[in-house]
Amino acid sequence: MPYSLKTLPFVLLLSLFLTSAAVAQQQQEPRTPAAPGDSVWVIVNSVKPDKRTQFERFVNEVFWPAAKKLPLAEQQIFRHTRVLYSGRPEKDGTYEYVFIMDPVMPGQDYDIEHLLQKMFTADKAAAYNKMFEETQAGEQKWYRMVQSRL
Repeated sequence: MPYSLKTLPFVLLLSLFLTSAAVAQQQQEPRTPAAPGDSVWVIVNSVKPDKRTQFERFVNEVFWPAAKKLPLAEQQIFRHTRVLYSGRPEKDGTYEYVFIMDPVMPGQDYDIEHLLQKMFTADKAAAYNKMFEETQAGEQKWYRMVQSRL
């Protein structure tokens, strides 16, 4: 037995504490929505029907996880951004995916290509940006809004 019976309770307590601390670190802080007068951006991406899986892979497996590589201030833009997925195709067959920046973090760069360049080597950033761009059926639609008092 690697631990004596006298030290076993201490080892169990220590491992419980370390496990609890690890779980707490993995949980994200709750989002604070925009206050009245704050800027909120809504960006609509029209995704080609045959590129939905690629788009979702980019967002879920590449872009969002890589945010951990950014300084804490820049990670905040990911904590205040939601992604909504369309459940059915538009009339033209495309699928809309919506990024909602709620609230917009003043002074931060939200450009996907710029963020990728901060997260990865130049070659990988270019490859991932191409992965994203290939999914787009057209230009993104941007809506710059202001949070109401309601």
